[in-house]
Amino acid sequence: MSERAPPERADAPARPADDAAHLLIVDDDRRIRLLLSRFLTEHGYRVTVAENAGEARKHLRSLAFDLIVLDVMMPGENGVDFARALRAGSDVPILMLTARSDPGDRVAGLEAGVDDYLAKPFETRELLLRIASILRRAQPKTPRAETPNVRFGPFVFNIERGELRQGEEIVRLTDREREMLTLLARADGESVSREALAGSGGAANERTVDVQVNRLRRKIEQDPANPQHLQTARGAGYRLATER
Repeated sequence: MSERAPPERADAPARPADDAAHLLIVDDDRRIRLLLSRFLTEHGYRVTVAENAGEARKHLRSLAFDLIVLDVMMPGENGVDFARALRAGSDVPILMLTARSDPGDRVAGLEAGVDDYLAKPFETRELLLRIASILRRAQPKTPRAETPNVRFGPFVFNIERGELRQGEEIVRLTDREREMLTLLARADGESVSREALAGSGGAANERTVDVQVNRLRRKIEQDPANPQHLQTARGAGYRLATER
């Protein structure tokens, strides 16, 4: 996205449908806000912009969003701190924009609860694919008959729907947590390597996988430091202790 930003009040693209997904773009760079707003609007999304965390909170108090595109580097409250605070009371999906040269930002974002990240500079096509993937996973799934369930402790994971329940309550999972839990559940108690759990999202390193596993453990283990369900398989990766 290298073209020059248009004036703030230039004519806007055609208005998206009223039921189109509503995105909140949070970035302190005016040029990026304008370019992303125009580009995503042209591709059928409703878009609201904010230049910092404070302005984003004002929008969140009055509007419902389907996804937040959040820059990590902002003055004052940065993107990681904002995501962590937001996760205390909201499940809205978050796509974080990070600096390509700083993997620490990506790890910090995952620890804070973001659903995915995209390194700058990025291809607009990849941005659209990431957004579409997150929105697709966030949609309520239509129940199917005789779908396979995997049980461990008080939890039931439906592999086809990617849905984790504790009793009648749905446990919220990020995209990466759902992908990892699906791999572990399908392994039927066998170990799954860190390489396999890293997937294809650019997170293929042990530090990132371990961070994601620890976050998942905090959701399913009574004592994450002594896990009973999501166990470490020394030298092999991780395994899910399922019940049959």
